[in-house]
Amino acid sequence: MRFLRRLAQWMRLRSHGRDLAEELAFHREAIERDLVARGHAPAEARDMARRAMGNETMAREDARGIWLWPRLEALWQDAKVTLRGLRRNPAFTVGVMLTFALGVGANAAMFSLLDRMMLRPPALMRDPASVHRVYLFRHIDGVEGETGGQYARHADLVNGTTSFSALAAHATRQLAVGVGTDAREMRIGVVSASFFDFFDAPPAAGRYFGAAEDAPPAGAPVAVLSHAMWQARFGGRQDAIGARLQIGAVVYTVIGVAPKEFVGLWPLRPPAAFIPVSTYAASLIGATWATTYSSAFGLGTIVRRKPGVSIAVATADLARAFVQSYRAQSAAGGRAIELAELRPRALAGSILLERGPGRSDVAKVATWLGGVSLIVLLIACANVASLLLARALSKRREIAVRLALGVSRSRLLSQILTESMVLALAGSVVGIVLAIWLSSLLQAAFLPGTQPVSVASDGRTLAFIGIVTLAVGAVTGLFPVLQARRLTLTEDLKSGARTGTYHRSRTRSALLVLQGALSLVLLVGAGLFVRSLRHVRDVRLGFDADSVLTVDTHMRETKLDSAQTAALRLRLLDAATTVPGIEHATLVVAEPFGGMSSWPIWVAGVDSVSKFGRFEFNSVSPDYFATMGTHLLRGRGIKSGDVHGAPRVMVVGASMAGVLWPGADPLGKCVRVGLVDTVPCTYVVGVAEDIHARGFGPQDRSFYYYLAAAQFRPQLGGLFVRAGGGARRFIEPLRRRLQQEMPGASYVTVSRLGELVENESRSWVMGATLFTAFGVLALILAAVGLYSVIAYNVAQRRQELAVRVALGAAASDLIRLVVGEGLRLASVGAAVGGVIALIVSPRVAPLLFNQSPRDPVVFGTVTGALLAVAIGASMLPAIRSAHVDPNSALRAE
Repeated sequence: MRFLRRLAQWMRLRSHGRDLAEELAFHREAIERDLVARGHAPAEARDMARRAMGNETMAREDARGIWLWPRLEALWQDAKVTLRGLRRNPAFTVGVMLTFALGVGANAAMFSLLDRMMLRPPALMRDPASVHRVYLFRHIDGVEGETGGQYARHADLVNGTTSFSALAAHATRQLAVGVGTDAREMRIGVVSASFFDFFDAPPAAGRYFGAAEDAPPAGAPVAVLSHAMWQARFGGRQDAIGARLQIGAVVYTVIGVAPKEFVGLWPLRPPAAFIPVSTYAASLIGATWATTYSSAFGLGTIVRRKPGVSIAVATADLARAFVQSYRAQSAAGGRAIELAELRPRALAGSILLERGPGRSDVAKVATWLGGVSLIVLLIACANVASLLLARALSKRREIAVRLALGVSRSRLLSQILTESMVLALAGSVVGIVLAIWLSSLLQAAFLPGTQPVSVASDGRTLAFIGIVTLAVGAVTGLFPVLQARRLTLTEDLKSGARTGTYHRSRTRSALLVLQGALSLVLLVGAGLFVRSLRHVRDVRLGFDADSVLTVDTHMRETKLDSAQTAALRLRLLDAATTVPGIEHATLVVAEPFGGMSSWPIWVAGVDSVSKFGRFEFNSVSPDYFATMGTHLLRGRGIKSGDVHGAPRVMVVGASMAGVLWPGADPLGKCVRVGLVDTVPCTYVVGVAEDIHARGFGPQDRSFYYYLAAAQFRPQLGGLFVRAGGGARRFIEPLRRRLQQEMPGASYVTVSRLGELVENESRSWVMGATLFTAFGVLALILAAVGLYSVIAYNVAQRRQELAVRVALGAAASDLIRLVVGEGLRLASVGAAVGGVIALIVSPRVAPLLFNQSPRDPVVFGTVTGALLAVAIGASMLPAIRSAHVDPNSALRAE
């Protein structure tokens, strides 16, 4: 009630003020008339009446304190005073606002990215804290790795655990939606019926599929559309329910539409539709899919803990069920599985993959960049604190006068904090605009192809910006507040603008050292990633990925025998060469960075080829090496005469030739390719340069060889096509031409081989780009901070410099004096930053490529750059100091 009463009084504040003024005037006039009636002169009566009334201003203030909230009223007055002061000094205001904007904007953009990748639970999930993704591990050759689950494994977890109230299977697949030339690959959610129970998401139309429609062995051909798919394909019409839609090899009946916010477990790349596990797996594998443990169809599992069950207990329960599942697999397969060697392990981990045990390098780089953005914010805060401190130091005498006139210290400190808060708020508003632009760049780098999210409409990001604004406003205002608390009223009233200020700028110098140190740390990180990226780009992959397109065929339900499939591949090969701009085309069965194939080989005189490592092959047609740009070092490649019935031939990589026939000529050597050592010889006819098909490092290189497609697996694989003048623009023309050759509902997809290489190097590219951007930003802020410190010191030492000139100091002496001060501060900052970088840099070593985290070249170059910037920032104030006029400066004193 008190709040409502004061609110009502605030709304009638003007009328209350007029009423109070009229009442005070009435009482004053009444006293004045009474005094005149007693014989006092009018002027004397007026003065006596005013003295009798007391301080009317205080009365009005007391009344306002009853009507309103005094603290809010004082805050509002402080804000108005602050705004008037900032308008009088636009250069200072704009500089501080932009500094705040850079720090807040960078952090808001990084928070928006990290929140989507690693913090925000899936939309509409019910009680996400109790939901976990199941991670399964086993050892192979003594090395632990994560393993995918099959439906039989998922069923064992469902039946063998007691800690969970719900379990669901899930996966996503890229499947063609539609038929003919209109078929487009889309992301499809393959989920069990229990999946939807994890969410508080009633369907927007129709219904979800139930357990009966997802029951092995076949399930029902029903689908639930995403809201976006419903709008895009059916215009949001209700007659979409019951429509038939081909997804992959099956024609599904649409039975429901998910709500707009529903994205399942995939907020970054939401599926276009959801289909039952049973239906999809049966069409892909056959009737035995649900009972076999060797199925290639991998499924994930999510679980919900029962109330009161801890994560540790849930993990132990999963581990027991996982071990029992292997025992069941051993019994079903009729062969023993050595659990001591496999050492199976299960974990109830984060529902978010990037917070799970298998975090990608991209997520790790993003995490580091989140820390980097905080460092940039610290530098910005130090810069603003330095400017505010300089402003407070220059107003010491003004502040002392206000204290002498009766302003309380608490009110004074409140006004100083209000100024920093107003500047932080204004900077944050500009920072939101900057964050909108930065977040789009970060999304393109870290989350390409994902749904865009606007910073300005994201409540979580706006709340983060609000918290950061309060924090930086309080932190930056702390330094001038502490300075104001140390005021000595008598001394500051006696002192002029010069006395006692220069030696009190040690705090500003410390802030500058902090800026320099943090800037050097960021620049060292940028240098390490830049050199890593250079090392990556210096690697010769053994092929030209930028000009090559990959073609994959998807047969759907179209059934062809081996001969028909081989004939189709040859027709596609011929059709590809008819597209204008296509230079070469070849058949392949494997692609670099996308999964190479291995097959046992036997070499005379070598007891075990596998001891040297992994030997992987590609089955190719004659134009392969011209298409890929892979150099032939000796002999020849695959020719048109290498057909079925002719002697089998192969081309081997240089490293393979070196380990199998060291010091000997590999041409003409016999290699037996097959499961037994009695297969016919395949003769080496050429040696090609080595390629990188698994990674960029030497440890990621296997041994590769090439077989003639007409002689080995002619019915398997796709095509590689070499395009001239930019591969990207040939994707759609090539797809449309090849689609004409595809029978029935089958289709082709065309993509750039370069995308696979770019994905492998993405973490280094992003690290180099963004570390450099943040490092340069930090260096600019540090340079501005150094300039402001030196310029302020020069202004405060004007009389001292004038005396030096009067005593015979040359201009060069003054320049050397001022630049030396800046260089000393920068040197201390570089030394501190170098120590920090030496301690921290080894932690980033796993994200580098062939690069030492303590590279002296990087440290030396960065230190030199920081000192050079320090000299440049100090030079302008130094030159200004050299032009001090002794006469005018000393007269002013």
